[in-house]
Amino acid sequence: MIEKRDVTLTINGTTHRVHVESRRTLVDVIRDDCGLTGTHAGCEHGVCGSCTVILDDTPVRACLMFAVQAEGHRIRTVEGLAEGDVLHPLQRAFMAHHGLQCGFCTPGFLMLATSVLERDPHIGDEELIDLLASNLCRCTGYQNIIKAVRAAAQEMRSRG
Repeated sequence: MIEKRDVTLTINGTTHRVHVESRRTLVDVIRDDCGLTGTHAGCEHGVCGSCTVILDDTPVRACLMFAVQAEGHRIRTVEGLAEGDVLHPLQRAFMAHHGLQCGFCTPGFLMLATSVLERDPHIGDEELIDLLASNLCRCTGYQNIIKAVRAAAQEMRSRG
């Protein structure tokens, strides 16, 4: 018999009470049980980064974490970036600088970059490029992603 548990997840400020198997990954529960499909499941081995969410203030690969492990933590997904109709600076920058093509990897890049820029909007170029290299994109060649994150960092620095 497969063990199931009641788990309460706080995602983008909303409480989600779910009854899940202990072995279910966070990405699967976010998508299937909570209905937030912006977080993508790619490689399911923690390599591609498309499932990146922010747990408390740290970017994590949601495919490598069980949902039960996230209980009691704040989870942010790509759906939580915009404030109403106002897009996050990174979302606007990705659009303005053509930082996406097929869009599959985009939520992971947005969440990774959000976490980093909120902690350090003054991040250096080398460190930024090294960080972004941890997520994979098969379409863009990365240059426009880097331009977009740099532009968002500049906006976030000027905001204070």
